[in-house]
Amino acid sequence: MEELNVDLALVWAVIIAFGVFMYVLMDGFDLGIGILFPFAPDDATRDVMMNTVAPVWDGNQTWLVLGGVGLLAAFPLVYSILLPALYLPILFMLIALIFRGVAFEFRFKSKQSKWLWDISFTGGSMLATFTQGIILGAFIQGFEVEGTRFVGGGFDWFTPFSVMTGFGLMAGYALIGCSWIILKTQDEVRDWAYRRAPLLLILVLAFIGLVSLWTPLMREAIASRWFSLPNLFFFAPVPLVTVGLAWLMARAIRLRQDGLPFLCSLGLFALCYTGLAISLWPNVIQPDISIWEASSSPGSQLFLLLGVLFVIPIILSYTIWAYWVFRGKVTRESVGYH
Repeated sequence: MEELNVDLALVWAVIIAFGVFMYVLMDGFDLGIGILFPFAPDDATRDVMMNTVAPVWDGNQTWLVLGGVGLLAAFPLVYSILLPALYLPILFMLIALIFRGVAFEFRFKSKQSKWLWDISFTGGSMLATFTQGIILGAFIQGFEVEGTRFVGGGFDWFTPFSVMTGFGLMAGYALIGCSWIILKTQDEVRDWAYRRAPLLLILVLAFIGLVSLWTPLMREAIASRWFSLPNLFFFAPVPLVTVGLAWLMARAIRLRQDGLPFLCSLGLFALCYTGLAISLWPNVIQPDISIWEASSSPGSQLFLLLGVLFVIPIILSYTIWAYWVFRGKVTRESVGYH
């Protein structure tokens, strides 16, 4: 391994971060559509909303699998700590994703029970998103660890901060979902999404502000990293870029530019994600377990890396092809999902 002169733990950290980032962006908008489902004006609108993601939603889940399996293979210590610490929110998230997936298959094939599958789709999307936000908040807070063993309680993840990040992620996914509807629909459905987008943008900016203020107050190490020199000069442009993206998105909504709101919402998520990664680096378990301390043996990492480097281009190619095939607007006359 020394002859290769490659930091395999760092390579795997980048791969897993990329997989999670792709999942957040790509599954975020179809979870957001589920969150917006109850607020749609009629059943026909909900049909169009679901049709915009029906051909691609299952492929989006691939990135979650890649991130989860990669984490287990490359950083087994993380699993041994995170699973007992976050058992309930992870369990609820998986159950919610199952209900949501079943709703995709049965909603268009049912008549009398269609309302039940609407509830399944909405409830699954909301619960999956909220628990993902809970997990994120708990991860930022850190875990009570002795040596390499979690010694905290089964409900340590349930705090005001994690509940706030749960609702914040719901607002964020709803914004991406709303901008996706703008991108993929037309006429009444698109107009409905345009009317909802400004409020969602305000909510997202409010939650970004709350997290940005709360996080350094909660974690002294993060406050030191943010506000010490020369780091302050590197972090200072981030709020300005965030405000600039928000202004650009608000302007695009006002001018009815269908594609730009979606790109801006993705940009806001990318800024938040990279800012969080930089703030917590290099610890993979907060407050003080680094990626190198949590990694598996170099031989195992190298063996698995050879397979992953083959799989990732296939996933990317499939994803690009699927979105290219199903490009364009979805109308009320579009055929239902089969």
